Amino acid sequence: MRILFLDLDTLRPDHLGCYGYVRETSPNIDEIAQRGVRFGNYYCSNAPCMPARAALITGQFGIRSGIVGHGGTAADLRLDGRSRGFRSALERHSLWSFLRTGGFRTASVSPFPERHSAWWFNAGLNEWINPGRGGMESAEEVTPFALDWIERNARHDNWVLHVNYWDPHTPYRAPAEFGNPFAEEPIPEWMTQEILDEHRSLPGGHGAREVNMWDSDAPPQYPRHMGEVATMGDFRRMIDGYDCGIRYMDEHIGRLLNALAGCCVLDETAVIVTSDHGECLGELKCYGEHGTSDYVTHRVPMIVEWPGCPAGHVDHGLHYNLDLGPTLAELMGRAPRAEWQGASYAGTLTSGADHGREYLVLEQACHGAMRSVRFGPWVYIRVIHDFYHLYPREMLFNVEDDPHEQHNLADDRTDIRDRAARLMLDWHDDMMTQLPDAVDPLWTVMREGGPLHSRGQLPRYCERLVATGRGGHVEALKARHPEEFRAGDGR
Repeated sequence: MRILFLDLDTLRPDHLGCYGYVRETSPNIDEIAQRGVRFGNYYCSNAPCMPARAALITGQFGIRSGIVGHGGTAADLRLDGRSRGFRSALERHSLWSFLRTGGFRTASVSPFPERHSAWWFNAGLNEWINPGRGGMESAEEVTPFALDWIERNARHDNWVLHVNYWDPHTPYRAPAEFGNPFAEEPIPEWMTQEILDEHRSLPGGHGAREVNMWDSDAPPQYPRHMGEVATMGDFRRMIDGYDCGIRYMDEHIGRLLNALAGCCVLDETAVIVTSDHGECLGELKCYGEHGTSDYVTHRVPMIVEWPGCPAGHVDHGLHYNLDLGPTLAELMGRAPRAEWQGASYAGTLTSGADHGREYLVLEQACHGAMRSVRFGPWVYIRVIHDFYHLYPREMLFNVEDDPHEQHNLADDRTDIRDRAARLMLDWHDDMMTQLPDAVDPLWTVMREGGPLHSRGQLPRYCERLVATGRGGHVEALKARHPEEFRAGDGR
């Protein structure tokens, strides 16, 4: 058996044609969806990049694996401690190790392990091919490595090729010569100049006036990317930049599919299309980033073309990215690893059966620190660190009616809010009983000074707020984050 695993960084499903997007961003991905099964409610358990892939590869929630952040103790896997033998436990339960011990040759074309010093990602790989730019690659820098591997190996049996593209990630980087096929296309209708003006008056990392997280610097080498969003023209430029990245990447995916066809193995190759996380494009007042724990950041595409799958089937059940390992195990007639915390949805791929969960608990601790619960039409968000957006402690959105999360219903629907809080508490209790040391890594992040991308930024950011006419928010930020303000100010 052959598997092509397309890991497409920062890809929102609602910007793909097969998920209903009005722009033609993804013709090749859409064709895979026509031949396979598309999942409409698929989520990374932990966001963004490193915690998401840690969950995928280890098969564990971040609270169990230890990786929930981008820095500090919670950016490393938990130590096995006294139970460690000659090899660590990861050697057994890594997704790649599972596939390799099942007879697959495993290979990856990805800069991810080097970008985050996430060397655990390579556990179980026969080959790791590093394009070498730490996640700043454009597709034309990744595709030649993948095509070369396909040419050398495609005709053999039993392989998995993981290919990691980064083009939708900031800074938006499609080459200038690619042009803009969406220049005359409509932009999302929910955004208006009035909403944008309100966002520009507010504080917070990756806001409309600080797309570069804490300032409005714009990288001159990436002209599609801007430092701030002031007008609807700027918003269009952001949407176009993001969508051009998707379309450019999609064209390169077409080259991989053509190469497999040229080797006469495309029809015998299973294809998995997914992402690590989504991208806020104005939602929760964040622009061009993935720093929240919400419907937009956690929802990812999952499209699986598998032998015998019901072509064109759409599944609406709730699933985690860490459910992939158990699913592959069942499809291959093997037992899942005991360390995995996911649940198989193999029946969805073989017969279209519903294997969705009742609810999901999602987590972010890299920019802000938040946990959320996704269930029914709802996403409930509990804010521990607000990424300096002054979010309320609890937020509740009906994402079927309000997919861009504009109307917080936490005070209006206290029944739903309280139910979600109970689900989160029950999940947390269950997770904590399984930990070897009863330490929640999200709170490790907070004890070590807060999320990495916010740590030490508050005093300087308050100065910027004053300089840009938003000084009225400074006292509220100082009151909410007194220790961070004093620590960053050197007092």
